[in-house]
Amino acid sequence: MMDPTWAGTDEVGRGCLAGPVVAAAVAWREGKPPPWVGELRDSKKLSPNRREVLAKRLVAAAEVRWSLAWRGIVEIDTQNILQASLSAMSDALSQLGELAGVYVDGNQKLPIGLPQETVIGGDDRIPQIAAASIVAKVFRDRWMENLDREFPGYNWTGNRGYGTPDHLEALQRLGPSPQHRRSFAPVRQMALFTA
Repeated sequence: MMDPTWAGTDEVGRGCLAGPVVAAAVAWREGKPPPWVGELRDSKKLSPNRREVLAKRLVAAAEVRWSLAWRGIVEIDTQNILQASLSAMSDALSQLGELAGVYVDGNQKLPIGLPQETVIGGDDRIPQIAAASIVAKVFRDRWMENLDREFPGYNWTGNRGYGTPDHLEALQRLGPSPQHRRSFAPVRQMALFTA
């Protein structure tokens, strides 16, 4: 008999100028969500502390299956950010084993054989997608903190690689780092002036 479990998947870091795009997939059996499922929200609408608490609960819960996948700057610059994101989400899902289907945040279907439902704003509407957004966000934030120590000066602990005014100023002052996405216009333009 087919497992009735549907997963949710989401990515974090698609709009960033630096660092990887990270995808998570999260699932639990139909009708058997974790007891605190009502606390799950779009990760962007939760405080950092709340995200940490919920991510720890998700990865520790016996009834939850979860996985992560990512694409680094080489894949992002080679494939383009959309294809890299879809590929990472597909990889995350492939690690979960048998599924009945998947809820995908946004409007793009994944290149996989599972039944899919795309949901715009799904991280606020589908608990499994919200769970995936939380796990991916916490993991990527930690990754960017490590990169901030390796490539100081861009304040990636604060801006997570997004094109904030402080990040753009640092990019102008320091030039692109090895972790910047050369295919993104602000980085590409800055690279021309600092080459």
